[in-house]
Amino acid sequence: MIRLNVWFINLGIIWTVIFAVMSFYWAMGGMLGVKSLGGSIYEIALNPSPSFLAVVWLTGFIKLLGAAVLAMLLVHWNNPKITRTLYYTAKISGVFLFLYGAFNFITISLHALQLLDFDLDPYATFWRLVFWEPFWMVGGVFYFFSAKKIKGSS
Repeated sequence: MIRLNVWFINLGIIWTVIFAVMSFYWAMGGMLGVKSLGGSIYEIALNPSPSFLAVVWLTGFIKLLGAAVLAMLLVHWNNPKITRTLYYTAKISGVFLFLYGAFNFITISLHALQLLDFDLDPYATFWRLVFWEPFWMVGGVFYFFSAKKIKGSS
């Protein structure tokens, strides 16, 4: 049996929709916040190719799939395989999101300490460390803790 954490599910859905909206905004040509990403992404965003814009649109829709998975956890499914699949999808996604942010945080911190060399200016380095990478990790926490297996259940 799986116990849902509705707060984490709702926070995860909100987090995901905000994340997707950012992608859609950037895909439509918005530039607010793009410089904080830094590196080649910022350079490409200044004069994006159609294929780059297509990828940004696609990432927005893929992000919305995450919100759909979390929302589907709230449905009472008669088939326990569906419930288990959604449970493991949320758990695995949460681990991936958290580790992605954590590994990026570590490598960008090493860059800030001048132990690694990246194509990030100080502005992007700052925003990646105080916003973007923690943002990924927070999303991972929301996904991971959205549901919990109750002992003795399969």
